[in-house]
Order: sequence, then structure tokens, then C-alpha cells
Amino acid sequence: MEDLQDRYLSLCAEVQQPPNACILQGNVSSDGALKLTGNGQLKHGDRLADDDMLVLSKTLVGNSAIKGLDLRYNNITDKGAVYVAHLVQESESLQCLDLMCNNIEEDGAEVIAKALHRNKSLKMLRMTGNKIGNKGAMQLAAMLQINSTLEEIDISDCDLATQSVIAFAIILKSNRKICAINVSRPLLFSLQEETTVHMAQMLVVNKTLRELHLGKHDMTDTGVERLCEALKLNVSLRYLDLRCNRITRDGAKCLSEVLKQNPSLEILDLSSNRIEDDGAVYLSEATKLPHSKLKALSVTSNNIGKEGLMSLNEAMKVNSCLTHIYIWGNKFEEPVCMAFSRLISSGRLLEEHTDVSPYEVDDHVFLAEASHGLHRHYYWTSRYGEYGDSSNSALALMASDSLALQI
Repeated sequence: MEDLQDRYLSLCAEVQQPPNACILQGNVSSDGALKLTGNGQLKHGDRLADDDMLVLSKTLVGNSAIKGLDLRYNNITDKGAVYVAHLVQESESLQCLDLMCNNIEEDGAEVIAKALHRNKSLKMLRMTGNKIGNKGAMQLAAMLQINSTLEEIDISDCDLATQSVIAFAIILKSNRKICAINVSRPLLFSLQEETTVHMAQMLVVNKTLRELHLGKHDMTDTGVERLCEALKLNVSLRYLDLRCNRITRDGAKCLSEVLKQNPSLEILDLSSNRIEDDGAVYLSEATKLPHSKLKALSVTSNNIGKEGLMSLNEAMKVNSCLTHIYIWGNKFEEPVCMAFSRLISSGRLLEEHTDVSPYEVDDHVFLAEASHGLHRHYYWTSRYGEYGDSSNSALALMASDSLALQI
């Protein structure tokens, strides 16, 4: 880091630009990741702006020691994206680039996409929260037809439209490198669920994808049914994220049939749907089967009552493979509180592997919310997606995989 600081200060003097304290006080992790997050610098200095990226990109070009660059929560716009793109195009060692929650729009996404046409090292790109829109997303989708090294791409909360989501689905039919993709919260105005249908068609032929995030797609039970038909034929997908959709007990029943017939799924996120008691029972019955490999299940905020939660509790007792379960936001009657309290006290369910924590008041057991979740980077968490957080199930489960998926 000292060598980087010296070079950075030298270049700042050369272009007559004051150095940014955020960069001077940045740190490089043991795996070569340079962390310059704007949300952690409020007491040190200003967030990075476009002019800072000009000097930073010149500083890092040719530096083979830096393997990752974390630029989350800064003020990088399309102008700064040009400098980021130059770094990406020239770098032969950069493997991870995190631009989450900057101000990059469609023009910035286009230059970064074109830089990735030539890049041979980058494996992970996160654009979460940048309003790149349909045009910028189409450029990134087209890039995947040329780039042969990128393995993980996160374009959630980027204002994608139906056209660009479908484009990613079509390209993934032939792309053999992408292992994880997040296309959550597109802006969809059709009720025909075209995006879900195309994703289902992709899953039938794709044998590489391990992690798929389809949160906030306004998906109904009809869409889930089409998805499940494809999942019965897919043997590679391990992590399916369907949070914040309109899935009810019928959709949960379809998913339970997938778990019964195709045991490859290890992580299932159904947070903020409405599967209720019947849906939870369907999932519990599938999880109890001896061949089930489901390791993590999230059913937070699904209007599940005593019957459904107790069935999930029984599934935990029967199947030792299920180690992570998230249930906050449902109806906790005292028998449910006592049952999950016993699971935790017995050591069957570790406190860091669930989002509830038991406590007693006047000899009655209650459950409080714990700040653990299935997703790596919920905006509200204090972690803000820290890469080294082993208590997060998505990272802990995928860490055993040689791909070590990061989304």
C-alpha cells in the first residue's frame, strides 16, 4: 500500500490535483483487494469523484498485485466510468470490480462493456444500484457474447427492462462461463411474465449457471410453474433467489416437487412472498426426504403461522443437511418460539445461521430478530457486503465450491 500511495501522490502532483484521503487511507487485503468504499470514509474524507478516478486508474495500471477493486458507495459518474474502463482494458491482473451504488448510467455502462471485450482477467463485476437502464444493460449483455472470462455479474437494481433481461437469458443459453447472475428488480410493465419464461427456457439448456437471482420480478405461481418445469431438467443450479415476488402456496408446491425430483438445489430464497402455512408444509415435506441437499431456506415475511413453522422445525430435526433457516416476519406463537429455542439451545441450529434469537420474559419464550440474512449484501445491514463475513450463509455455503461465488 505504501508503494501505491507514493505513486498516487506523485501523479496527483503531476496533474495538480489534491489527493483524496479516502485513497490515502485505503487498505489492501491479503488476497490483493483494494477497498475504497465511500460509505466507510465519512470521518476520513470525501467520497471518490470522477477526477479521483483519473489519477487512481493511472496509479493502478500495470500493478499486478491488485486483484480486486472495491469502489462501492462513491460518486463515480459516466465520466469516471471512462477511467474505470481504461483500467479494466489495460489490466492483466484485476479479477473483481465492485461499482455498487455509484452514479453510472447507460454511457458509462457502455464504455465498461466495451473495455471487457478485450479484458482477459476480470471474473466478477457488480453494477448494483447504478441506473444503467435498458441501453446500458444491452451493452453488457452483448459483451457476454465476446468476453470469455467473466464468471459473475450483478446488475440488480439497475432499471433493466424486459428487452435486456430477455437478452441475458438468450445469451446464457450459449455462454459457458457465467456461473452467477443477479437480474433482480427490473422495470417490467407486462403481466405475461416473458422474462420468467425466457429464464426457464435458458435453464433447460444451460449447464454452467450455479446461482440465479430473480427477485422483484412480479413473478406469480404461473411463472414459478414454468420455472419449475425447467428446474426438473437442470442439474447445475445450486442457488435460486425468488424473493419479493407474488408466489403463494401453489408456487411453493411446485418448488417442493423440484426439491423431491432434483436434489441439486442447495439454497432457496422465498423471502417476502406469501406461501403461508400450506406452502411451508409442502417445502418441509420435500426437505425431510433423505436425498434432499437443501442447506439454506429463507421464508421471511410469508404470513406463515404455527402449522407451517412447526413443520419447518420438524424438517430441521429430520434432515441434518438443512443448516440455515430464516423465518423472521411470520406469526410466532409461543409453541413456535419454544421449538426454535430448543433447536438453538441444543446446537442443532447455530445462532449465526438463522435470523431469530430466543429470549425469556416472565417464564415465556419469545423470538427477537437477529441481523443475519441469506443475501450477501442487503442494503440495510451493517456489513454492507463484507467479503470476509463467514456468518452469511450465501458466502459460507459457496466457499466450499472451487468457484467461490461472491454474489
